Amino acid sequence: MTISDQYRQLNRELHEQGSYGRKGDKWAGRVRELIEKYQPSAILDYGCGQGALGRALGVPIEEYDPAIDGKDQPPVGADLVICTDVLEHIEPEHLEAVLDDLQRVTGRCLFAVISTRPAKKILADGRNAHLIVEPWPFWEERLSARFRIDTRSESHKEVEVVLLPL
Repeated sequence: MTISDQYRQLNRELHEQGSYGRKGDKWAGRVRELIEKYQPSAILDYGCGQGALGRALGVPIEEYDPAIDGKDQPPVGADLVICTDVLEHIEPEHLEAVLDDLQRVTGRCLFAVISTRPAKKILADGRNAHLIVEPWPFWEERLSARFRIDTRSESHKEVEVVLLPL
């Protein structure tokens, strides 16, 4: 299981309020670079939120978000998988299952961006929206068990990483 029913509902409510999952388009330039490099036959936005990345790219992409009706069916996979601003929101007890699922769906390349600081948003149950706030070594250990790290860059607030299947 990659998400609990309670957390799925909490996220559905946030998406319905309209201020959650709307900034995926900020990664469109970087994703275009990866499209050019890897020439994927299929692209998956894993944790797509409101679909801003797909609209910004203007190319067909599969969208998956377990908290949005119509986008909540488990994806089949793609050559290029995008997972930006998602992993820090995963329930800690489901992180390994989500990472396993990312490994399952990634054909040639996974592009992930992971925040390493608390969010400004607080969930309705009082928790910070970033359920996992950890530095890069935490993520590196988990990701490198499933992927080969191709490139990585860090800032004071996030890690951007391109991962290739083992």
